[in-house]
Amino acid sequence: MTNQTIKTLHHCVFNLNYHLVLVTKYRRKCISAAMLERLKIICTELTEKWECELLEFNGEADHVHLLLSLNPKVAPSVFANNLKTVSSRLIRRDFGEVLAKVYGGKPVFWSRSYCIITCGGAPLSVIKQYIEQQETPH
Repeated sequence: MTNQTIKTLHHCVFNLNYHLVLVTKYRRKCISAAMLERLKIICTELTEKWECELLEFNGEADHVHLLLSLNPKVAPSVFANNLKTVSSRLIRRDFGEVLAKVYGGKPVFWSRSYCIITCGGAPLSVIKQYIEQQETPH
């Protein structure tokens, strides 16, 4: 595990990185530059509250990408759903007029689905080979 930032908790060391993609409801192109900037702030603050780290953030008119470093106490699915719930509520509050035109006044923003992929570290083939080559006790 070279060139990786290893973090610690009381009884473990870890490096858990995820690529999270959130898509707007019906893939509507409703995210403006101001909304994207607000989403970055919301995601940064929420990630810090969960004792995690937002490593990178960007997006387009209909989706956003987050590179996250989560700690092992955090279930990725629980985090993703909380992030979607909180950010949707705050974006609808702050940009309600814009979104009302896009969604006909319905209280929606994100699609129900999301994509989360582990990333970073050695390729699986290298890890598999490393494990296979362990010295078996006699």
